[in-house]
Amino acid sequence: MTRLRPAVIVHYHEIGLKRGNRPLFLRHLARNLARATSDLAPVGLRQLSGRILLDLDAHPAPERVRERALRVCGVASAALAYRVPSTLDAMKAVVGRLIEGRTFASFRISARRAFKTYPMTSVELNRALGAFVLERAPTRVDLHGAELEIHVEVLPAETFVYIDPSAGPGGLPVGASGTVAALLSGGIDSPVAAWRMMKRGCRVLFVHFHSVPYLPVTSQGKARALVARLTEWQYDSRLLLVPFGEIQREVVLTVPPPARVVVYRRLMVRIAEALAREHGALALATGESLGQVASQTLENIARIDEAAGLPILRPLIGMDKLEITHEARRLDTFEISIEPDQDCCTLFVPRHPATRMSERDVGAAEARLDVKRLVAQGVAGAALETFEFPARAHAVV
Repeated sequence: MTRLRPAVIVHYHEIGLKRGNRPLFLRHLARNLARATSDLAPVGLRQLSGRILLDLDAHPAPERVRERALRVCGVASAALAYRVPSTLDAMKAVVGRLIEGRTFASFRISARRAFKTYPMTSVELNRALGAFVLERAPTRVDLHGAELEIHVEVLPAETFVYIDPSAGPGGLPVGASGTVAALLSGGIDSPVAAWRMMKRGCRVLFVHFHSVPYLPVTSQGKARALVARLTEWQYDSRLLLVPFGEIQREVVLTVPPPARVVVYRRLMVRIAEALAREHGALALATGESLGQVASQTLENIARIDEAAGLPILRPLIGMDKLEITHEARRLDTFEISIEPDQDCCTLFVPRHPATRMSERDVGAAEARLDVKRLVAQGVAGAALETFEFPARAHAVV
């Protein structure tokens, strides 16, 4: 019996549209695939025409390699495939092994040739392999809603046969689009926003504002847990923990209650921007969704943007809470986010915050503060922690 030679075959989509910049994106994707599987047994990695191959000959855990590949941004799909010589008999042998013991009411063969000089066309391969399956299983061909689809990809030196490809996250590989600084609360929204920036190829620097000693340290623990989870998508992360309680206390003593939330947010943006510049980030990212809370009305978002010298990216701006929650569950951040805690957003918050502050209102409120000193205070107090995947203990710097 022919020995099955496993491999994970990775397809990408958006990267294939990059034309002249494609090699750069592919280098990032290959590096991230290697990093994602670095704690498993050695994996051979090769770039083929329109796909990347993870060679798993004699690998003890090929399914785990496939699972890791499916958590790499830029991957459109990944499947556990089997390599055979590019002969019809070899293809039939592996197809027979794959359907052995399976019951399926319908099937289709999806054959593709990466080189057009192969002596059989894709249609001829479909027919020959389909006839082979019909001889061995009580089933029928269905080209539109098949229960089982058998994929055959013919390359010059070898052919890959697989079933059940799984969808990856798509997008662009982390690291290909620069660095952003994401404001990370302990809530549901901001981790999803950070992940969406990773999917667009950004490396994310996390900035968490806490109110210790006015509130317990639980929000910091949640921030660490969220960063550890999201590091599975970008492999190494930096988290800046910024003390904000004293700054909030000073705002409370001088700023009228309705204006405080927007003033808090403007101070956070200024501090995050200063830290972003120190760490090489080119933009800020937040989990704001238009109209969700008082600080996220269009007028107040405009006031917050006026405090920034870097772009503020809001990948969730058009999403509602149900959509964001669904994505948080898929990312496995939801259960962490809903753990009870108190963060700086719950400290010294007025009962009735202003929802439509004007530029004049904000200017009058901030005129009471030494904004430059408060920003410098926040930046100076920031503590940096680092995270790595595969998981290791985070280090305090």
